[in-house]
Amino acid sequence: MASSEIKSNEIQLTLPGGDTLILRPVTPADEEFLIAVYGGTRADELAQAEWAEGQKEQFVRWQYGLQRSEYESRFPDADYRVILINDRPAGRIWVGRDDEQIRLLEIAIIPEFQNRGAGTILLRRLIEQASQTNKFLRHMVFVLNNDAHRFYERLGFTVIEDLGAYKHMEYRPGGRG
Repeated sequence: MASSEIKSNEIQLTLPGGDTLILRPVTPADEEFLIAVYGGTRADELAQAEWAEGQKEQFVRWQYGLQRSEYESRFPDADYRVILINDRPAGRIWVGRDDEQIRLLEIAIIPEFQNRGAGTILLRRLIEQASQTNKFLRHMVFVLNNDAHRFYERLGFTVIEDLGAYKHMEYRPGGRG
């Protein structure tokens, strides 16, 4: 999709290496891709069990459905988008907002598109929004995902709560709090 074809509900950003990143709203046609991205984010966990034929796929669909229902109930007006890099589906980002916070519910970029600066540019965009609105920016990080933990710390996030399997991290604009 050329720049001139960007729809009004899409957001276009340029990555450090010159790649084009587009955020577009999720549609029903994206469901299989979104399930695959979700499953990819859980690959290490899922590899720890033996699965009968088709069982892992059913489990991933079930877990994805539970996650989606939970997020939709807590943040019914959340912004749920597909991340495209150079017109190819590369991941998903789901952001909820309320009076107190911007909540990064989920960000996942498939391995083929990682290390191009997409995650950093998307997080910096949310940090800027948090600063402009004087809201906390919060996200949950899986405790065994040390790379993600370090990534968020580099961007100014701190752990505000250890929930066992997850660390609740927060960015406070302008030293708020």
